[in-house]
Amino acid sequence: MGGACSRKRDQWVDDDSIPRGASGRYCKTGSSKWLGKSLSRASSDAKQGTGKCPSLMELCICRICEDIYKYKTFSMLPRDITQQIFDELVYSQCLTKVILEAFQDCDLQDLNLGEYPGLSDSWMDVISSQGSSLLSVDLSGSDITDFGVILLKDCKNLQALNFNYCNQFTDHGLEQISGLSNLISLSFRRNNTITAQGMSALSGLNNLVKLDLERCPKIHGGLVHLKGLTKLQSLNLNCCSCITDADMKPLAGLINLKDLQISSSKVTDCGVSYLKALHKLTLLNMEGCPVTASCLESLSALGSLLYLNLSRCYLTDDGCNKFSTLQTLKVLNLGFNEISDGILVHLKGLTSLETLNLDSCEIGDKGLVYLAGLKRLKCLELSDTEVGSSGLHHLSGLHNLESLNLSFTVISDSGLRKLSGLSSLRSLNLDAGKVTDAGLAALTSLTGLTHLDLFGARITDSGTNYLRYFKNLRSLEICGGGLTDTGVKNIKDLTSLTLLNLSQNSHLTDKSLITISGLTSLVSLNVSNSRITSAGLQHLKPLKKLKSLTLESCLVTADDIKKLQSTDLPNLVNYRPE
Repeated sequence: MGGACSRKRDQWVDDDSIPRGASGRYCKTGSSKWLGKSLSRASSDAKQGTGKCPSLMELCICRICEDIYKYKTFSMLPRDITQQIFDELVYSQCLTKVILEAFQDCDLQDLNLGEYPGLSDSWMDVISSQGSSLLSVDLSGSDITDFGVILLKDCKNLQALNFNYCNQFTDHGLEQISGLSNLISLSFRRNNTITAQGMSALSGLNNLVKLDLERCPKIHGGLVHLKGLTKLQSLNLNCCSCITDADMKPLAGLINLKDLQISSSKVTDCGVSYLKALHKLTLLNMEGCPVTASCLESLSALGSLLYLNLSRCYLTDDGCNKFSTLQTLKVLNLGFNEISDGILVHLKGLTSLETLNLDSCEIGDKGLVYLAGLKRLKCLELSDTEVGSSGLHHLSGLHNLESLNLSFTVISDSGLRKLSGLSSLRSLNLDAGKVTDAGLAALTSLTGLTHLDLFGARITDSGTNYLRYFKNLRSLEICGGGLTDTGVKNIKDLTSLTLLNLSQNSHLTDKSLITISGLTSLVSLNVSNSRITSAGLQHLKPLKKLKSLTLESCLVTADDIKKLQSTDLPNLVNYRPE
């Protein structure tokens, strides 16, 4: 997806710099993005005027929440109703320490308080009062300490505990939960205090199925305490730079392990050899590990492997013939490796492959012939390669292809004609400088497209006439600088658009916002580096669903946008300038 400003071909995104949620700490890391939840809330929908009629129960809960300070206790209500009241208060961030007291001894089952402001040890008395009814607790990003965790010891039926980003939770806290033998899921993501010695408290959690220790820098040597957890199916050790080959040896006995993530660790080919007995392993993420193609010999023993991420490893063409043995693979990520066309011949037998990522590899037209037989491919990433127009005809038979990324390649208009038969294509990224209006014309048969990225393409007002063929578009980016207000008029009928990026088109004026005002489904709008002024903001008032607005390098100030937000765009949460 194109950004507001120019991008470097080799730009590396630091996911921790991207703000998420209330505090920006509780997030999905970049090493998991390659695996590519929304909650519908009837009462909230009703408030926002979506047209959905709420049920009587939803109306009652909404009213109770509005008058919440009138109630001293909910312990006499049925548990399912109390649970819904609690969830609504959390969702709307109306729950306070005082209000929480009304939920004492209510037998609640799920307390999802991750990233909730003000959560501390003083809340734990009410939380623990749910007793044997309590099944799951999310305390991520809170100021809970070991002292507060002690109170959970009597919640014997707890199945899921989440302590992500709780740096006041230490080895002593682990000791306090060591008796919760019914735990199935446990997470300590980004904890700087848990040590290998403290992990001995986990050895008795024999029912544990999922364990998340992502970005825990002091656990080297502690995985030996997991040897007896034979029910473990998912283990996340992503971005634990302390993890070495020696830590892989204790995992050899975890015969039920299905998902293992060790990205950005120090595991080498030797460490991978300890995993050969994990015959149920379906997902293995080794992004950024110092492994070479030699590890493929060990991986060939994993007959159930479906998802393999070797992005940013030390792979070269040498030894890559072993890829042909991984015939069950559905997802293969080889991005950012020193591999070339020669490797592709070894992929042609992977006929079950559905996703292939070759981002930033030394791949050109010559090797694409070996992809022609991968008929089940749904997603293909060829970004930042030397792929050009002459090789694209090898992709013309991939009729199941739904997503194709050709950004930063050397393709031109003539090559795009060879993609015209890919009727299943839904997402197409053509952030490439040689694509012009003629290239867009060649794609008009792809009427099922929902995402079209033309960020760096040279599209003019004339070329936008071809957009009328793409009525299903939900995301559109045209940022090559060739558009004026006249061209934007051809976008007015794309009423399904939720994201529109027209940045870098310096000739656009407030007149374009008049056209855009009819796209009432828009959630994200970017018209940076244009001639938009504060006076033009009035045209955005109909865009009630807008959550993100970017107008950098325009004649608009943050105060102008804030005023619009307060009066007409209540859902706007992200805007620039800010």
